[in-house]
Amino acid sequence: MDHLQEENLPLIDSKRDALQEYLLHLPLPNAAFFTMVEATANLVAVSEKYWQSQGLNGARIRVLVEIAKDGGTMLPSVLAEKIGVTKANISLLLTPLERDGYIARAEHARDGRKTVISITDAGRTLLSGHLPGNREAVARQMGKLDEQEQHQLIVLLQKLNRS
Repeated sequence: MDHLQEENLPLIDSKRDALQEYLLHLPLPNAAFFTMVEATANLVAVSEKYWQSQGLNGARIRVLVEIAKDGGTMLPSVLAEKIGVTKANISLLLTPLERDGYIARAEHARDGRKTVISITDAGRTLLSGHLPGNREAVARQMGKLDEQEQHQLIVLLQKLNRS
């Protein structure tokens, strides 16, 4: 039995090595993709660390920001699509914001079957008080690129977003 196991070990190791080679030697488009994903994750972590240091939740802040950017009122389904969550999951984000007084829900003016959500004065105050600190934290990280590189990055990412 030991003899059979020993015979199988090099085979397992060579398969593992082939997989490692495949994973480590990425074609350029894949290397660019994974580098972008890693950089994004690092920047999101900087932002989330700031929100946590303030006793806040980054995902809930994003909800408030999107509502404010859209004029202060929107349908939950539209919000869900904007932030990339399901309509069912949007409720999990909205409930604590409503409980804490940062948003309010109301019946849609023309379609009573729908609900609209609005950012409250408390929600606006929360964003006004904390967004500058978050922007500073992110700017420090982005400061690793000079201004020209940041402009170039924006152009490249916009090009990817159009496709």
